[in-house]
Amino acid sequence: MVRHAEPGTVEWVESGGGPLVAVPETVLPFWTGADGEETASDYDRACEAGGPVGLLPVGDSAALVLGDEPAATAFLPEHGTLVRWLAGDSEAELLASVPAALDTAPWRPEAHWKVPGAVLLFDAARPGPHSTGAGHVRLPLAPGRYAVRAARVRPGPGTRLALVQLRPLP
Repeated sequence: MVRHAEPGTVEWVESGGGPLVAVPETVLPFWTGADGEETASDYDRACEAGGPVGLLPVGDSAALVLGDEPAATAFLPEHGTLVRWLAGDSEAELLASVPAALDTAPWRPEAHWKVPGAVLLFDAARPGPHSTGAGHVRLPLAPGRYAVRAARVRPGPGTRLALVQLRPLP
């Protein structure tokens, strides 16, 4: 796996070239990754989701697919946001640009995602039961409904990132 991010302030997750997926822990056993025996594996379904975000049924819940392009991704709980590193010279520069980027982002229409609690973010090709080792990030979400919105921003010359914000709904 090629590292596009550097170790530092936050934990980054990367894929082997396909989408990342955030699957609720309660339905991890149902995510088959690329190992599915059906005509289309869960990984195939994730690849077909299209766009920056998509929702796929998994068990009695749904997984959030981060599509568009493979990118190192970190969760910033203080902003309720997944940050996808598309281009930039340093982690510090990229992370410092997030607050202003959140204020000026051209947000796409939002989707609503109901989660039963914490989710794991990992490479969509991995089966859920094998996702708890290295290469994942746990998002400590409270059970409930979330508005999910995405945007791509250029907060500075040479810096590009994608944002996926998860806002709790009443």
